[in-house]
Parts: sequence; C-alpha cells; structure tokens
Amino acid sequence: MNDYLEQFKQYLTEERRMSANSLQAYSRDLAEYQRFLEGKNAGRLEEGSNAEVVSFVLKLKNDGKSSATVNRKVASLRAFYNFMMTKGYLKENPVVNIKSPKIERKELEYLSIEEVDKLLALPDESIKGRRDKAILELMYATGIRVSEVIEAKVSDINLRLGFITCNGEHGKARIIPMGRPARAAVENYIFEVRDQFIKDKEGDAVKEPLFVNYFGEKLTRQGLWKILKEYAQQADMDGRITPQTLRNSFAVHMIQNGADLKSLQELMGHEDITATQIYLSVTKNRIKDVYDRTHPRA
Repeated sequence: MNDYLEQFKQYLTEERRMSANSLQAYSRDLAEYQRFLEGKNAGRLEEGSNAEVVSFVLKLKNDGKSSATVNRKVASLRAFYNFMMTKGYLKENPVVNIKSPKIERKELEYLSIEEVDKLLALPDESIKGRRDKAILELMYATGIRVSEVIEAKVSDINLRLGFITCNGEHGKARIIPMGRPARAAVENYIFEVRDQFIKDKEGDAVKEPLFVNYFGEKLTRQGLWKILKEYAQQADMDGRITPQTLRNSFAVHMIQNGADLKSLQELMGHEDITATQIYLSVTKNRIKDVYDRTHPRA
C-alpha cells in the first residue's frame, strides 16, 4: 500500500502540480479510509471493494459529516483508484458507481459597489490605516485569495506597469492588473509606511514579505481576518466581510460590467471554468429583477 500511495503522491505532485495543502488533504482522506478498512479487517487500501466504499460513505453521513466533506473524501478515493486503474494495478474500480451527495448551494455573498466604497474609505492616515488601505484596495482590485495576500512579496509588485504576480494554488503564475486607486495605496504603503513596521529588521526581512505586522513579520491569516473584522464592525457589516466576500465582489462586479468568463477565470486563477461560472448566476438574477421591474408584461 505504501508503495502505491507514494506513487500516487508523486503523480499528484509532478503531473497534477497539486499544492501542498491539497496533497495533505488527499493523504488524510486516504489514511482515514485505510483505518476504516483495518477496523473491519478488510485488507489494504488497494483491496477496497465497492461495498466497502459504500459502507465508508454511509459511516461518514451517520457521523454527521457535511455533504461537502463527504464529497471531498469520495473525490480523494476516486482520484486514487482512477490512478490505480490507469497504471493497471486494478481490474475493477471500486468507486465507479459511487455518487457524491448533492450540496445545497449557498447564496453567493458579495458587497454592492456602494458598500465597497464605504469599506475602502474607512482606513485613516495612521501607518496602520495606510497599510490596511493598501490591503483592502489590493484585495478588491485583484480578487486574489487570502493565501496570496499574505504570501505576496514586494518583488511581486510592479508599480510602474500596475500589476501583481501571483503563483496561485497550482503553481501557475498569473499577472493581475491593479487599478489606479490600488496602485496608489500600495505605492504609498511600500515607500512611506512599510519601513516603519520593519525598522528593526535587516537583510532579507527588509525586502520580503509585502504586508507585515507591528513586529515587522509577515502578516498571518489570522491577522488579516482581524483587520477585516475591525473594518466590518466600523461599517456595520459585521459577519459579512471576509476575504472570500471581497473576492466574490471583485468577480461579480467584473461580470456585471461586461467581463468575459474566460478572462475572469484567468484573473481568479481557477483551474476549472465551472468554478467561475457560479458568478454568472448573480448576473442572471439581476437581469431577471430588471426585467420584472420594467417590462409591461413581466
């Protein structure tokens, strides 16, 4: 089993170019299924039958796991057994007839343009406020992920041409333009503010990363969430503003103003365009609302 699993991990890393986080998730899911098989004396991972997979899925549901969690674990098993079939290690795929549970799609959370304007106007002229202004402007201007914000380096920013380079989740670098307000806020932060956060640092710490905390160290995911929560409370939008909300707002506003789906997919770094298509539903709903309000025979 270990040999097969190591081959699978190598395949995910070298051929699928899977991120470290995704690889860890796959490994955890497969390890959990292996423990399930061992508990039933059902053999090794590569010996799991269709009946065992069905039994595993039922156990997950009975344990109260969400549909999204069950789907992810089934996807991990499916990827492993598809790999085993492709390599000729198995004659029958035990996951071939397994259906993933349906997920009730939540309503897409995003801000209106007016709400974004209100949010971006909140940071003051203190060094913290100017740093936060750069963060908020950059997130809304580019739609980048929270992981990409905290991993951004000063060298990733091209102020002359106005863009940021992101490596993304799948190792594929993409270049994302920044609008004038974001470029101005980031430029102000880099040249007038950032040095005040890292005044006691030396060497490489002075050059990287882009956004830092009061200790001159890389801003953490928790630190970024704390910043967003602070301004959400000030804007009376507590609970509504998250990194994903800003990312959604970027995408929805782009679509509403005529961006094509393929370009948006590239900007957001979606590997599959189906992940981008969810933003079309907002535009369709908006068009329906306009029709209902304005057509005489609606």
